[in-house]
Formats: sequence, structure tokens, C-alpha cells
Amino acid sequence: MANDKKMVEQITSMDVDFAQWYTDVVKKAELVDYSGVKGCMIIRPYGYAIWENIQHDLDARFKRLGHENVYMPMFIPESLLQKEKDHVNGFAPECAIVTIGGQNHLSERLIVRPTSETLFCEHYKNIIHSYRDLPKLYNQWCNVVRWEKTTRPFLRTSEFLWLEGHTMHETEEDAREETLRMLKCYEDFYRETLAIPAVTGRKTEKEKFAGAMETYTIEPMMHNGVALQGGTSHYFGDGFAKAFDITYTDRENKVRYPHQTSWGVSTRMIGAIIMTHGDDNGLILPPKVAPIQVAIIPVAQHKEGVLEKAAEIRDRLASKWRVKLDDSDQSTGWKYSQYEMKGVPLRLEIGPRDIENNSCVLVSRVSRQKTFVSLDNIEEEIEKALAAVHDELLARAEKNLCEKMNVAHDHEEFLDIAANHPGFIKAMWCGDAECEDKLKDETGGVKSRCIPFVEEHISDVCACCGKPAKHMVVWGRQY
Repeated sequence: MANDKKMVEQITSMDVDFAQWYTDVVKKAELVDYSGVKGCMIIRPYGYAIWENIQHDLDARFKRLGHENVYMPMFIPESLLQKEKDHVNGFAPECAIVTIGGQNHLSERLIVRPTSETLFCEHYKNIIHSYRDLPKLYNQWCNVVRWEKTTRPFLRTSEFLWLEGHTMHETEEDAREETLRMLKCYEDFYRETLAIPAVTGRKTEKEKFAGAMETYTIEPMMHNGVALQGGTSHYFGDGFAKAFDITYTDRENKVRYPHQTSWGVSTRMIGAIIMTHGDDNGLILPPKVAPIQVAIIPVAQHKEGVLEKAAEIRDRLASKWRVKLDDSDQSTGWKYSQYEMKGVPLRLEIGPRDIENNSCVLVSRVSRQKTFVSLDNIEEEIEKALAAVHDELLARAEKNLCEKMNVAHDHEEFLDIAANHPGFIKAMWCGDAECEDKLKDETGGVKSRCIPFVEEHISDVCACCGKPAKHMVVWGRQY
């Protein structure tokens, strides 16, 4: 057991060094490895399995809403990207550019896609002609490249995996409805699947997506009180359509520009899972995305009948859950520590005495409580136990969000909270981007996260300049 304990102690305590704790977890839980390209990560099988489960859940949600999957090229001709000025200016510092193909210099530089609005627009110009062609509800699962200066696995990497939805609609009303519908889709997914609550709302003008008229965001809070932009949904209006000359003939035989939306989430969600739910012993995975939902550990497996019974239970459960029977020759204590570190929601222990009693032991990764249950109704007990893990994770995350949600009535109080109380800050704002910049500079990085859909009236004046306030904003540091 001494070696088992030592293995867990190799993870730095999150209270000592949260950043190092995060790095320890992603490495020791075998989620990623570093590659030979700076800023690019190797997603290992266990980490990729989490992403596959996320994909499966979200993809089903999108298809229920009528979306179809497509795939666009990964290269964008530079002239195509230049068609939308605000868009290209927003991404120019992060673009990776290809100038040589094979042994020949290219006649036009190619941009490795940082996002695909321009590619979708080029395609939509060719296939949208009539109101009968609308709406176009497309989604793409792919990789993108943004040349980040400072990188950290899952949170900010030069290449990452994501989905990007791009839709076209007849009217502004339809497009706006789609923008908010997809934000709600993300919010529901975070709560129902990842057990993560979040603040949602509209980004300020300064923080909106390049080329968008409005950007809406979901902002979960990590264990240490720092925000992670969990996903965004954008209303573009007809700006891209005009830039790319995308038109359609409406129901009255008039030529119109369609209205466009875009929305996306990425492998950053795995970082959110780690930093919202993890503890000093490693990962804690929400059951719905865990690669292994139940780990079966045979106790005294060398004794007659133990492995056979464990295999029987595995086969019985495997049709409903993702189950792993560990029949390796590692010690039982090592196995307990290993699956705890990898965040498996539920551990099932079965040994000679349990077999005699027609029972087994279930251990929750969250509460670590042991429950002795009959094998006769093991399916019902596991279902209840996994639901309890999800509910407890959500409750703990909601408690953290509530406890670290601060309120600042004036400038002095804002600065004091930013310096001494980790978490979000609710404060009034005049609407001037200069105040956003000033607060960020004064606090060493506290930025506007969003204008929530339901605004509280905290005071009449801006928490920065003292002028009349226009909005209540949620502020915070970010990854």
C-alpha cells in the first residue's frame, strides 16, 4: 500500500499549485502527451475516448435539431479570407500560412483554417439560390490551427479539435433564434452531460467574435474561480453574405441576402471537466462521458471462482455501460488508486466473501462511500449510483460558482475583490470599452465575461468611471 499511496502523492495538491496540479493530472491520467511541435498535443486513447463520448452526445443533439454534418477543406486561399475585413483582422495574428507545396512556391498563400466561415460562405454562394434552399443547418467536426504564444493542453493549443456550426436563414428573426437555440443547447449539454453549471449571456462589443454582430457565450467557473470560455454562438447578420455576394430569391420574388450564424465548442471542454471536478487524487469524470463508467476489481483474484464471477458480472453489465474488468497482476490497492486517478465514476469490488453472500461492493469516486448491494439487482443499483455521481458533481460545481460569485458596488470594492477574492465579479458598466481596458490593466487580467440575460441592478453607476451604468456585467480572469 505504501507504493499505492506514493503514486497518488505524485500529483501536486491543487491548493499548492493549481497549474502544476492540472499538468500532473493530464499527464498521469494518460490524457495527453507532448509532441515534437510546440503547442501541439498528442491526445492519448483515454483522452480521445472522452472526446468521442462528447461528440456522440452533442452530435445527437444537433441532429435532433435538424443539423447535418459536412466537411470543408483545411486550407483557405488568402484572397478568400480577405473578403471579410473584420474577420481577417481578428485572426491575422494567429494564422499559420503555407507558401510552398511540394517543391514549388505557391502562386497564392494558403491559410491553415483558424475557423471556416469563409469556406462555408464560398460554398453557400454556389448552392443557395431560392428561399426553398433555406435554412442551411450545417456542422463540421474538424481540427483548426491558431498559432498561440502560450499553450497548455486542452486549454490553449496551436491545433485543437472542435465543432463549428454554420447556418444560413431567410430572416434576421430566424437567424437570431438559431443563435440563442444553440447557446441553450450548449448550456443544457454542460449541465446534463458534463455536470457543469455556467453563466451565459452576450459578449461586450470589445469581446465579440471577429466579424460577428453579436456573440453569446457560456462561461463555466473552474475550481479555482477562473473562467473558461466554454462555447460561443454568433449572429452575423448579412455581413458575410454581402461580402461573398450570397443572395436568394424570396417568396415575393425579390433578391435578398440570407442571415448567418456560427457556433462552436472544442476539446477545451475536457479542460473544463478536469478543472471543475478534479481533486488531489486526480480526475473525476462525469459518468456520461467517462470512457470507463464502472471498473470491476476482483479481490483475491487468485482464489477459485473470483475471476469467473467478475467476468460474469462484466458481461452482464457491458450491454448498458462502459465496463472494464481489471484482471491484471497488479495489487488490489494499486488498482484502486489507478482508477481513482483516472476518474472512473464507480468501482465495483468482488471477492470470495462477496460471492458467498451473492453481493458486491460499489464505491463512488466522488463520495468514496462503500455500498454493499445484492447481485440480484446490481443493474438498478449501478444506475442509481451513476446518477448520484452526476448529481453530486453538479451540486458541488454549483456551490463553488455561488460561493465565488462576488458583487462590487464601486471601483474600490471591485479592485479589492479582484485582488483578494478568487471568482467572478458582478458589477455595473457604462458601456465604454476604455473602462474594460482600465479594469483589466488595474487588476492584472480581470475581463468582462458577459452581460447576463438577467441583469441585476447593483448600483446606478459604472464600477470603473462612475458614469451612469448601462449594463450589469460578470467579470473574471480567464484561461
